[in-house]
Amino acid sequence: MAQDIFSEMNNAVLDLQASQYQTFERPLKKLAQLLKHPDLESYNADLTEGLNLTEFLAESEKTGGSMAGSAQLVWPDDARETLGLTLLLIFKLAEDPNYAINFGHHFFYSGSKVIAGIHSMTGQLIIPFVRDYKNYVQSKGSTETMLKPQFSNKVFIVHGHDDGARETVARFLERIGLEAIILHEQANQGRTVIEKVIANSDVGFAVVLLTPDDEGCAKGGIPEPRARQNVMLELGYFIGRLGREKVCALKRGSLEIPSDFAGVVWENMDSSGGWKQALARELEAAGHNIDWNKVMRS
Repeated sequence: MAQDIFSEMNNAVLDLQASQYQTFERPLKKLAQLLKHPDLESYNADLTEGLNLTEFLAESEKTGGSMAGSAQLVWPDDARETLGLTLLLIFKLAEDPNYAINFGHHFFYSGSKVIAGIHSMTGQLIIPFVRDYKNYVQSKGSTETMLKPQFSNKVFIVHGHDDGARETVARFLERIGLEAIILHEQANQGRTVIEKVIANSDVGFAVVLLTPDDEGCAKGGIPEPRARQNVMLELGYFIGRLGREKVCALKRGSLEIPSDFAGVVWENMDSSGGWKQALARELEAAGHNIDWNKVMRS
């Protein structure tokens, strides 16, 4: 089942909570982008009608004293106006990350580290807003159509040291009209590996290459071929992120399959190319439009 737009908002908020100074900008912008979904325009127009964010911020500034963190936001008594002002504020924060840092430090002061203000603002302002915004939209009637997010044709490839397998799968995906996302081809921007994985996880599907790059065993046992640890970590991440039905593993060679991997689709990456049809079937079942003529020609 595809995640609805509010689930995507929750994911953006979770990423914002876990972000650092170098990475907070992306989930904040993602949240604003989701809030600007065309199906939400009428709700947003009702919430923000007659509101003036500039005046609200100017009045709030007057509450600040000489002590850091003494300024407070002067919210109106009307719950709808509060929701509308918060919506406008999130748009403003997403447009200017430097302003977001200063705003969080000023109104949600939580220590000398500037990212602490972002985290505090997320917990005290943004999380309650997303909850109340969802309730507001759903109270206005049916949201069935609105809850269908745009379908992503990006496919993340999780891989180990088998560069040949990685490139073969990537080129196959591209030939059938999908965009292959390979981590080392994406910009680092000062991020750790897991931060980089999270930042590039806005995909519609993940292909995990299980190749015998490492060896391991229970204590006292005989070493057996295994996939690399990063592959298993990212496998678990994408199962949680996308759901089992949007993750397909391709197994090349002889290696141990983890016992808790039951229930996730995996196929043998055989030399005859039968894996291409198997992967295409899984992609089609997950909602992708597959041109089978291209599959058969690849």
